[in-house]
Amino acid sequence: MSSQTLSTPLPHRSESGLRAFAASLLSQQRDALQVLRTQARQEVPGHCLAFRCGSHLLGYLLPEHGAQLASVLENAALCANDLVWNAQEVSATERSAQLQSALVHLRDQGRVGGWRNEDFSFYPVRDAQPDPAKPAFLRVERAGFRYLGMMSHAVHINGFTSDGRMWCGQRSASKATDPGLWDNMTAGGLSAGESLESCAARELWEEAGLSHVEPDELQSAGRVRISRITSTGWHDEVLHVYNLQVPDNFLPRNQDGEVQAFSCLSGAEVFAGIAGGQWTHDAALAVAQGLLSISDV
Repeated sequence: MSSQTLSTPLPHRSESGLRAFAASLLSQQRDALQVLRTQARQEVPGHCLAFRCGSHLLGYLLPEHGAQLASVLENAALCANDLVWNAQEVSATERSAQLQSALVHLRDQGRVGGWRNEDFSFYPVRDAQPDPAKPAFLRVERAGFRYLGMMSHAVHINGFTSDGRMWCGQRSASKATDPGLWDNMTAGGLSAGESLESCAARELWEEAGLSHVEPDELQSAGRVRISRITSTGWHDEVLHVYNLQVPDNFLPRNQDGEVQAFSCLSGAEVFAGIAGGQWTHDAALAVAQGLLSISDV
């Protein structure tokens, strides 16, 4: 991220914009956001296959993905309702190499799309707090995570103005996932070896052009897990949500081509967009988590 700093400093530990935004919502709108949060995790469909490595549950596979993976993954076989991969005794490096090789084969067959040449880490403990200082069970291309049904991590940042509006970004029409839908001000997956703080800083610069934020200005709103079936596989991700009040003169400027437009929206406008299906599921959940994290909403 650039070392350049903003000429106008961010307000220190201010939540006035967030509280003004929350206060603008009707009680039934806040209730609807609460429902969205409580229903964030769907049940795994019965036809999905469990993807296992020794005693570790790695994820859930669509049946066709299970058959495809079994045909290209070394030491893997279908067994009843499971795909069992006998790689528990090898090193994390070797596991990663075996699974990455299988994903490359599937990519070349047109089975895995949206390849990013960026790795995600997988930790076998469900709801694990990611820590780059701890060894991951494996790390592979991020585009494979949804195909494999493995749990990933992402950072979402809600950006509020002092008068109670929210900066929102519209995803590029060329995005492989959810093109044209609306997001928080910034959001992005946690790369392998990256901390939550460094991911937040990177995404703030890449997606919104915000080049410097002090760590204590970024207010944690906790984390929430989302899981649902999609056409490309089982999506399972822990969203680490932050709230940030931006300067009154701040105008987000995308740097990486992943956001095609920004709008500064009122609470009513954000809620209408979420209710109308114009937001990604993950971003809508991050808005709900961010708002409902404050005690007097």
